[in-house]
Amino acid sequence: MSFVDRWLLPDGVEDVLPPQAKKLEVVRRRLLDLFETWGYEYVIPPTVEFLESLLTGTGKDLDLKTFKVVDLVTGRMMGIRADITPQVARIDAHSLNGEGIARLCYAGTVVHSKADSMLASRTPISVGAELFGETSGRGDLEIVSLMVDALKSLGVDRVHVDLGDVAIFRQLVDGLALDADQQEQLFEAVQRKSVAEIRHRAETFDLTSGDINMLCELPDLTGDLKVLKRARDLFGNRPGIVECIDNLESVAEEMMRRFADLEVYFDLSELRGYAYHTGIVFSAFVDGSSQVVAKGGRYDHIGGVFGREGRGATGFSINLNNLADQLTLELPARQTVLARPQESKDMLSLWAEVQRLRDEGYVVVESGDEAGYDYVLVNEQGGWTLNPSK
Repeated sequence: MSFVDRWLLPDGVEDVLPPQAKKLEVVRRRLLDLFETWGYEYVIPPTVEFLESLLTGTGKDLDLKTFKVVDLVTGRMMGIRADITPQVARIDAHSLNGEGIARLCYAGTVVHSKADSMLASRTPISVGAELFGETSGRGDLEIVSLMVDALKSLGVDRVHVDLGDVAIFRQLVDGLALDADQQEQLFEAVQRKSVAEIRHRAETFDLTSGDINMLCELPDLTGDLKVLKRARDLFGNRPGIVECIDNLESVAEEMMRRFADLEVYFDLSELRGYAYHTGIVFSAFVDGSSQVVAKGGRYDHIGGVFGREGRGATGFSINLNNLADQLTLELPARQTVLARPQESKDMLSLWAEVQRLRDEGYVVVESGDEAGYDYVLVNEQGGWTLNPSK
């Protein structure tokens, strides 16, 4: 390996340098402080875990994104986390194992074996909040509201939220007597929103014309609140699906009352995280970017794999890297001081003055040239004085 190659980093892996690193840390701190005011307690899960707990109940998508390593102590397979949510679910179900509602939040770097897109980071910082023990629509409303409030707290003017519910498609296919492979084929066709492919697959599986029409209508159920009326007309004889639609409408209407300028868009064929989520799913965008800055949804089943059957779970995560790129923050600027000892006898009094200035909020360094600093600390007539730098 040449000297030139030694500084290279893998594709999608990058250093975060000043001042971007400061910006990311300011955003991270503001979000965690906000979560605390909502009652969410901070947890720090480990970077690596045994695969059995890290990937249980998460589906193959997360499995493919997870780096696997061998634990040299036990010989078991471990994974470097690609998502923190399953870890927080484990903490709620096993480490805390409390009764009633639990609110937990986190912040940390995740590592992806493959990037979400060509320009995406493979080591993004993820900040999120998870609500456990609430199975009703109140939990959905709380967590979506917190996500929007988090973005608003950072000065985002316009937030766009996409809402869907994977339970709609799940209830449709569960009543069709299809095997796992047939369900997977329909799932892939709906994901691609290809009506022709959906119809072809459904006809191949000998489904009734009514079921075929409902499946083919699903990709077109997108838009504003008006689309929910069309959905009710279409699925009127499916009370479980109507209940999902009612919940989406209730959450959306209350969200738009809470946040007057919020834009809500519905996509009832949104199947992101289908193997993982069990109900409402949502994602957030900000003006000027097509990248998702936050996403989440309900995942009630995951507690069962850790011994907590029937425990509701919903939450969201924010991709801090994507979000910070869209923010214009006025970062706190501190005045800088160069404090060089002029005589050895000044050292102790200099140290005391340096500490006093730092306590007052100055940035004080003790070596270097004057250029680039606001002030120089000098001893004049037995006292310390801040002189403007030349």
